[in-house]
This record gives sequence, C-alpha cells and structure tokens, in this order.
Amino acid sequence: MSSSDIFIGETIGTAILILLGGGVCAAVTLKASKARNAGWLAIAFGWGFAVMTAAYISGPLSGAHLNPALTVALAIKDGGWNNVPVYFAGQLLGAVIGAVLVWAAYYGQFLAHLTDKEIVGGPGAQATSAKAVEAQEKGAGPVLGIFSTGPEIRNVAQNLATEIIGTVVLILAVLTQGLNDQGNGLGVIGGLITALVVVSIGLSLGGPTGYAINPARDLGPRIVHALLPLPNKGGSDWSYAWIPVVGPLAGGAIAAGIYNLAFA
Repeated sequence: MSSSDIFIGETIGTAILILLGGGVCAAVTLKASKARNAGWLAIAFGWGFAVMTAAYISGPLSGAHLNPALTVALAIKDGGWNNVPVYFAGQLLGAVIGAVLVWAAYYGQFLAHLTDKEIVGGPGAQATSAKAVEAQEKGAGPVLGIFSTGPEIRNVAQNLATEIIGTVVLILAVLTQGLNDQGNGLGVIGGLITALVVVSIGLSLGGPTGYAINPARDLGPRIVHALLPLPNKGGSDWSYAWIPVVGPLAGGAIAAGIYNLAFA
C-alpha cells in the first residue's frame, strides 16, 4: 500500500472511530440528548462498534491501524518503521476531524448543556474565589469526557499502569487473532474480534481512567476541546494528557515484545 493510501485510510478510519465513539459519549452525557444517562454499557458497546465500523471502512486502504500503539507494535514486530510517521499523521488528523464532527452533530445539545445553571452554575457561580475559577479552568471541564479521558482517582502510577495494561491486552489480541493475511493491519474477522476486545476492556478495565488505549483517540479530541468556542467549557486537563499518550505507546511496545518472545 502507498503512503497516500495509508494517510487517507487512517484519516478516514480514525475520523469515523472518533465520530461514533465520541458520539456515544455525547449522547449519554449531554442535556437534551435522547440517550442521556444510558450508562457505561452504552459507552462500552458504542466504542466497540465504532472500532468495528472504522476498521471495515479503512482496512482496504491502510490496514486499519487507527491507533499509534498498534502502529508501534507492528513496527517492532516486523522491523518496518518507514511508514510510521504517515500512520501517526493520519491518525491524529482523523481524530481531530472526528471530534469536530461530534461537536457539529451535537451543537445544540452542547449549548443547552453548557448554559444550564444546574450544570455550570448560575450568576452566583461567577462570584466564586479566584482559586476555584483557576482550578476549574485547569482541570477537566463539564464536557471534556466527551472528547478525551480522565481518571476517577488521580494517581499517576495507577493511571499509567491501567492504560498500559489495557493496551497490552488490546494489542496482544490484535497480533495473535486480528491481523490480515499480509500481517500489516486488521483483517475482516480481526475487525470483529478487536471490536469485542475493546468492549471487554471497557467493561473490565475502563473504570479507573476511561480506557484511552489509543494516543490519537485522546490527544486529537483534547486539542479540539481546547480550541472549540464552547461556553463554560472549563479546562482541557493538560496536566493529565501525557498519560493516555505514553501509557498506550508503552503498552503497544510491551505487547509486541511479548508477542515476539512467546508467539513469533
């Protein structure tokens, strides 16, 4: 496959992944959404179906990596690093596009949610202390969870370990069960298997951090959250942002090492 095919495939596939995955988070979270409060099961299965849809659409073009952690794992497994930057660029651009599309699809719901006094506070909330305002701006705003992940308990070691463990499970499943005949991306059955693994990770390991298990999936939408003109959106929690990038990349590398030692 050519570099242009890889870039286009990863851009389209990752955009669809984030559109559908971020979309289910918006549907469950936002005021005036028909699916509001549908719960964690809806989110876990929504992300799984998002992976499956994106993989089937982008697979013929790029092999449907859709995740820098998988790209790194395959490069370690096969020793081929030439197209890694192209994969990364397509994945990050696609994640940004997907997040913007979520905002466009739920534009009215975002406005209703972020202007609701019960959610963001009324006029009295504006009179809070300067320290409280600063904390809200630096921390996670009320809709950040639609765009990116965040921990329920902020513990760097635990949060990082959770992302590494979840990613190792995901990438090992792809490397052992999900690759196409060329071994450079997801196959037809692999797309379904990977989708079900993502659901399993969400249900089993998603509670502590929201299971990014994909650096582009977290970083691209977080950038969009920071840039979009959303009222009362709060901060983008950049102090946490390195964990869902470093953790999955480390998990992908560890999974590739395990694969090479145990399965190759």
